[in-house]
Amino acid sequence: MAKYPIQPLHGRGATGNPDNRYAAHTRDSVDDGWGSQEPLPSLTTELLVDSSRTVISYNDSPDVPFDRSINPYRGCEHGCAYCFARPSHAWLGLSPGLDFETRLFHKPDAPAQLRAELSRPGYRCAPLALGINTDAYQPVERRLGLTRALIEVLAEFSHPFSVITKSALIERDIDLLVPLAQRHLLHVAISVTTLERPLARQLEPRAAAPQRRLDTIRRLRAAGIPVTVLIAPLIPVLTDHELETIMATVREAGALDCGYVLLRLPQEVNGMFQDWLRAHAPLKAAHVMNRLRDCRGGRDYDSRFGRRMRGEGDYADLLSRRFRLTYRKLGFADTPPLDCTQFRVPGRALQLGLW
Repeated sequence: MAKYPIQPLHGRGATGNPDNRYAAHTRDSVDDGWGSQEPLPSLTTELLVDSSRTVISYNDSPDVPFDRSINPYRGCEHGCAYCFARPSHAWLGLSPGLDFETRLFHKPDAPAQLRAELSRPGYRCAPLALGINTDAYQPVERRLGLTRALIEVLAEFSHPFSVITKSALIERDIDLLVPLAQRHLLHVAISVTTLERPLARQLEPRAAAPQRRLDTIRRLRAAGIPVTVLIAPLIPVLTDHELETIMATVREAGALDCGYVLLRLPQEVNGMFQDWLRAHAPLKAAHVMNRLRDCRGGRDYDSRFGRRMRGEGDYADLLSRRFRLTYRKLGFADTPPLDCTQFRVPGRALQLGLW
C-alpha cells in the first residue's frame, strides 16, 4: 500500500509527528485504497513544566565558542523545519515532529536556580550562551518572561553572555541589554536563513519575517548593542544563492560580524526535512540532498566535530571561499571579547569585609 501524501499544516513546520528513536513501536500512515484518509487536526500549543534540577548545561565540544549555556524552554513554537534541536524531544518520550513545536516545556524556577548556581563557591566565570538549543525569545516568552528574568540575574552578577534569536521580541529587553553592552558583557546574534518572505514562511512558519529581523538589527545597533548575524542554516540549492545578498543586506543594517552554518540533519531531522522538501520544494528535493551529500562525504549527515558545521569537499570549499571573499569585501570584523573580570557574587564582598 502507498503512503499517504504529505499534508503540511498551516503555521507548522513539521509535516507529521514521527515516532522518536527510543519508541518501542513505530507507526506509519498508508493509503488502504478506500479513500479513508482523514485530514490532520489543527494543533494548539500546550505548555508544560520542566522540572530540571539545574539550569546551566556544560559542553566540551571543540567547535563551539562556549562551554556553558541556558535554555529556558524545551521545544520551540517557531516550528523551523530544519531545526537541529528537534531530536532532543525524544528524550522526553515525545516526537521531534509536531510535538516539538506544540508541546513546549518551560523552567519556572530557572532564575532562582541560576542565582544559586552562580553563587556557588566553586563557580568560575566564563561566557555563557542563552537560548542555544531552542530560541529564548520564542512566542511563549512574551507572556512568561523567563528570558528577561534570567538576563536580570546575569546583570546582577555582571556575568558575560551571548544570546541568539530570530525573534523581534528581543527589542522588549533593550533597556536591560544596553547597560550590559556598554560594559562588554553582551553579544547578540540574529539568525537569518533567507530574505525571501514566501520561503521563510514555509521554513520558519512562526518566526519573525526576514524584513522584521533586519529592523531588529537596526534597532539594536542604534542602541549601541553589538550584533552578529548567523546565516543558519545555509541550505544548498534552496538558499545558498542568497549568501552574498544576505551578507550585504545585514551589513547595511548594521551587523558587525557574520557567520554561517551548513544545514545539519541529525537523527530524525533527516527524514523530516526530506519530507518537508517533498511537500514544499518537490522539484528541488533531490538536488538539495545531492549537493548536501557532496559536502558530507556521500552521507546525509556527518556529525564529526569540525565537519558538522561547514562540511568538506569541493562544494563546501566553494561556499567557504564565497563567504570569506564577501566577508572581507564588506568589512566585517570580530566583535569585542566579553569581559569576565567584572563577575561578582552580590553581597559576597560585603560579607568578607565584615571580617
